[in-house]
Amino acid sequence: MRLASGKEVRYNNAMIWNLSSLLSDPLSVLRQLMYVIPVILISLTLHEWGHAYAAYRCGDPTARNLGRMTLNPIAHIDPIGFLSLLLLGFGWAKPVPVNSRNFRNYRVGEAVVSLAGVAMNFLLVVLTSIVFIILGRTYPKAFFNDALMSILSYFLSLNVTLMVFNLLPIYPLDGYHIFELLFARILPAKLFFFLRRYGNIILIVLLVAGNRFGFSPITIVQNWVASVITFFIGL
Repeated sequence: MRLASGKEVRYNNAMIWNLSSLLSDPLSVLRQLMYVIPVILISLTLHEWGHAYAAYRCGDPTARNLGRMTLNPIAHIDPIGFLSLLLLGFGWAKPVPVNSRNFRNYRVGEAVVSLAGVAMNFLLVVLTSIVFIILGRTYPKAFFNDALMSILSYFLSLNVTLMVFNLLPIYPLDGYHIFELLFARILPAKLFFFLRRYGNIILIVLLVAGNRFGFSPITIVQNWVASVITFFIGL
């Protein structure tokens, strides 16, 4: 996320663990957390770093001056949002402070900075997919390594989730800024006021509805990516 205020929801459609699994098999849950936590830290950190670096390149040094243009996860991770992601399946990171008045070109800067975080997650999806394909074609026995497959699978799942979810045109997600840039001069201003005021509520409703009815654009994209990987492995 690249807002001057507020928090960004990070949706993950699979909870890391639940109370029953923790009580029945705590060692398995702890082992899974050892795989998952580094994936979350890397994915969220690169997403937020992408916003900060893009803003700096577009002329705004705010994030850099505040120590946010760094790959140190401590600078980006919100403790409550991180725990929420682990326990509930959705959470948030610290928003990257951006002053769009410093951009050399406002519209270009807004677009580049908004898409920078998503671009980092897309890059991780591509790289993870390549690793899957190489292992599947060259070292098929690697697929029997539970630890390796757990890490790669969660890397793929989480970054597809971050990429797709952040592209939704709902405030305060990154996709909203692109939507506003494209349609602010066409659509009525009341629509954008409505989205800014009730965006968080809309996101909660979508999360609840998606879990209730078992439908999510994130799941669809994840299945597409899995199909592509399987296709290349089978060639």
